[in-house]
Amino acid sequence: MKKQLRIRDFIRIVIPAGLCLQLTVLLLFAPQLTHAASTEVVVTGKVTDDQGVALVGVTISIKGTNKGAATNAAGTYTLSVPDDNAVLVFSFVGFLKQEIPVSGRKVINVKLETDSKGLGEVIVVGYGTQKKESITGAISGVTSKDLERVHASTVSATLAGKIPGVSFRMADGRPGAGANIQIRNFGRALYVIDGIQKDEGQFNNISPNDIESISVLKDASAAIYGVRAANGVVVVTTKRGKMGAPSTINVDAYTGWQNWTRFPKTVNAYEWMLGKADAEMNDENPHTDITKEELEKWKAGTERGYRSFDWYDFIIKKNAPQHSINVNATGGSENINYYLSLTRLDQKSVLGREFDFNRTNIQSNVDAKVAKTVKVGVQINGRIEQRDNPGVPGGDDYWAPRFALFRNRPTERPYANDNPLYPNDIGHNTENWAVQSKAISGYWTEDWRVLQTNFNGAWETPIKGLTLKGMYSYYYADKLMNGHEYTYDTYTYNEATDTYVRTGGSSNPWRERGTHKVLENVLQGQANYNNTFGKHNIGATFVAERIKRRELDVWVHAVPKSNLLPLIQFSDMDTYNDNDWTEARAGYIGRFNYGYADKYFLEIAGRRDGSWKFDPDKRWGFFPSVSAAWRITEEPFFKSWLGHNSILTELKIRASYGELGDDDIGIGAYDYMRGYNYATSTVILDGTVIKGSRDKGVPNNRLSWFTSKIADIGVDYQLWNGKVSGALDFFNRRRSGLRGRKYDVLVPSEIGYNLPDENVNSDGHRGGEFSIAYNGKVNKVDFTVGGNFSYSRSRLISTYKPMFGNSLDHYRSSVEDRWNGIFWGYEAIGQFQSQDEINKYPVNIDGQGNKTLLPGDIIYKDVNGDNVINGLDERPIGYLATGSPTPNPTINFGFNIGVRWKGLDFTADFSGASMYSYSQNWEMKWPYQNGGNLLRQFYDDRWHREDPFDLNSKWIPGKNPPLRFNKGGHSNYNKNSTFWLHNVKYLRLRTMELGYTIPQQVLDRIHFKKVRVYVNTYNLFSIDNVHNLGIEPEIIDENGLQYPQNKLVNVGLNFTF
Repeated sequence: MKKQLRIRDFIRIVIPAGLCLQLTVLLLFAPQLTHAASTEVVVTGKVTDDQGVALVGVTISIKGTNKGAATNAAGTYTLSVPDDNAVLVFSFVGFLKQEIPVSGRKVINVKLETDSKGLGEVIVVGYGTQKKESITGAISGVTSKDLERVHASTVSATLAGKIPGVSFRMADGRPGAGANIQIRNFGRALYVIDGIQKDEGQFNNISPNDIESISVLKDASAAIYGVRAANGVVVVTTKRGKMGAPSTINVDAYTGWQNWTRFPKTVNAYEWMLGKADAEMNDENPHTDITKEELEKWKAGTERGYRSFDWYDFIIKKNAPQHSINVNATGGSENINYYLSLTRLDQKSVLGREFDFNRTNIQSNVDAKVAKTVKVGVQINGRIEQRDNPGVPGGDDYWAPRFALFRNRPTERPYANDNPLYPNDIGHNTENWAVQSKAISGYWTEDWRVLQTNFNGAWETPIKGLTLKGMYSYYYADKLMNGHEYTYDTYTYNEATDTYVRTGGSSNPWRERGTHKVLENVLQGQANYNNTFGKHNIGATFVAERIKRRELDVWVHAVPKSNLLPLIQFSDMDTYNDNDWTEARAGYIGRFNYGYADKYFLEIAGRRDGSWKFDPDKRWGFFPSVSAAWRITEEPFFKSWLGHNSILTELKIRASYGELGDDDIGIGAYDYMRGYNYATSTVILDGTVIKGSRDKGVPNNRLSWFTSKIADIGVDYQLWNGKVSGALDFFNRRRSGLRGRKYDVLVPSEIGYNLPDENVNSDGHRGGEFSIAYNGKVNKVDFTVGGNFSYSRSRLISTYKPMFGNSLDHYRSSVEDRWNGIFWGYEAIGQFQSQDEINKYPVNIDGQGNKTLLPGDIIYKDVNGDNVINGLDERPIGYLATGSPTPNPTINFGFNIGVRWKGLDFTADFSGASMYSYSQNWEMKWPYQNGGNLLRQFYDDRWHREDPFDLNSKWIPGKNPPLRFNKGGHSNYNKNSTFWLHNVKYLRLRTMELGYTIPQQVLDRIHFKKVRVYVNTYNLFSIDNVHNLGIEPEIIDENGLQYPQNKLVNVGLNFTF
């Protein structure tokens, strides 16, 4: 009983009461944990790798029994064996299994050899696991070791550049922001977390510390998830304890400092005034009220009213803090194992004051063996997430301060007379950082409470190889949003009277509150069969799955009477929305696996899936897949052909084909039904208010999911007994049944309806990916080098009877059999060098005989030779551009390095991309956009007169055209062209970490099992071709003012006891 009491005491100390109750219930069902026969022998020992480094978590089992143990953080173990004839089996991922007879020994130390081939590694796939050698599909992944070296706030941020065919793109770097992950540029993927289908938000909010592995199903292997799997599947498995493993507590804590990677720079007040004079004199009616004397005052910057103000320095706070701590406990006995974890993340914003984000995650995975053939388990995971920011117009509290960096002029100051009690009345008061505080402008908060519980059980039936499983999952999420924008005043200082006069502010307050609840139930029943008959291995899986989800949403908007009243009164409400969504899915899955002699492998799978979105007659579909693999290096003829000294030690050829579905086609849940929209209008008849209703229109009962047919052929290879390994894949995907409308069917306008869309269009993706890794050792230095490359591009294959006005319209507007995302524009072939060149130029560029042009303006190529620049001269000039629906690079690549010497370790991950475009616009194209500032790069390198006040002054050449105001768009500025377009290429150092693990002999004295200190960086630098603009290479906004990604430096400590 001593061991049992020790576990319980530990639980009571470090685990919350609810989780303790969970363990206690399972312990009541578990058999006696410490019973031992009088004949048992206690064996102890230590397990190390070939360098003598202790291995943690090695499984030691007694051959022919279910009894076993695992090594602790010091690599040691203790195990009671029945007698001296027992055989111990030592196994660990990445190492060769060893079987060692006890033979009367009480101390058995083992040195495991590295499994350089890694063919016995277990890979998580859909509804099960498979050995790496038997995988027949394009499946890649990472393990906890790959994730733990990246101390990022979200899981998606840890994956950049690590998995071939998987692209990573962050919309912005605000606290708590996740990334958009796409598999082969197919679109938004499906996420499966511990067997339950989830969305990207749930994936990004898992604590990275709790993840054991991530597998990515990129081809037909995803078909087993049916109607939601067309864009690939990301399968996540969280950590669990090991049977027989000693109890350990692990703490990983770090503190870090965040800074923006880069942001466009602006000019000071003197340069702003000089540029303004430039722009006014470059107008068609040149005139400026700015004088040389005034410019000299701004240049000196010593007089009151003539001092420049740096808004960037005022708003941006360098070294914004970020803190994280994870505490987890793991262990087990012969009949129970557990993993319990608590993670806390606190993140401030580089925008400085009052922008706060924090998240608390819990994870509890407990498994118990309640009978010889019965196992049960309970998983509980949850999170509490909070955002707390100032309230600003528009609802995006990060928008205003970012735009303030450009829209606030350097000639303006945040406070009247620099008195912090009086916000200044400036050109853009809503973006004045002085008022953007909770005390003045109001607040905006968002709170999430999420809890998910999975109950599972497994029974090993009397039929050899047959196991029955069941799982029930309940998910509950609750979001509360509160926003209150106050009224506030802005002031102008009267120097003559030394008074502050209210001259502006906000008199349009609002108050809003919203709640969003999600309730989801998932039920799964599963039967697995796996058996070996000589050289034949047979596996089969059958699953029935039911998913039901309900979302409740209430949103209230009001105009409050006072800043001091947080309650929403009925009389103040101007909007009330109440929504109730229900969705349901069901699926029946079957999979058959066959292997012969560890050389030939075949997998056949299918899923019959149903989605609530569609008409009952179009609700169900069948999604089959087939794949096969051949380990040709296991063939005697191939071995003979290669010879004994061949460097090629493993070559597996595989191919797959499958049909997958996608019901995310942008329709409502009940669009297939007839009905009415109520309260669409109001009339007054005889003094009575009557609410009107309107027929919904033609029901959309002919639309269903679209089908994705994907074929993949690939090879997995290893050289020099696994020192070099990798994979090569080529794929082709064709989607049919895309949503479209039959335009040739005319409906009289008097009917008032349009025909609904149908499944009539198709598109395709083609591409390939390659990965390679090298594991080597020089003296006592271990190192790894790896890289991956992927290419994926889409094209629209066919549309339903496209209609064009003429041949030009057909050329320009047709998208059939063309690559998607083509960017059209003009080819810039130079800039005018003088007024004389403009006067003599034969091509009419501005449509006014070139009368509006100046030296430095852009010369466009007259493609059709008609001496007029117009739409007939536009041609494809770039790839996917910012602002397009899917601005994902066509090419993605990454590489990583790792070095280990004694207690030191170093890792670095790089990622990059190319074949996508950024087109400058708005603030990045037009000086003084919205009356604000201008881009420094534009100002410093522009065409301008030597004397801006003299129209006959000499022109000074530059890279950029002369400054002008955006007054409806100057014809020379506003054209999409190669002058403004950048075909972006970048290579970014994502992560770099240097760590030191204290030697074990030192730790033994202080009773610690492991202590490691580390320093790491994230987004330290980027090599790209847009750095001169000051923008992110992963830009998605044309104006360049998105919240950039953060550059992080963390210092951390990891210890186990």
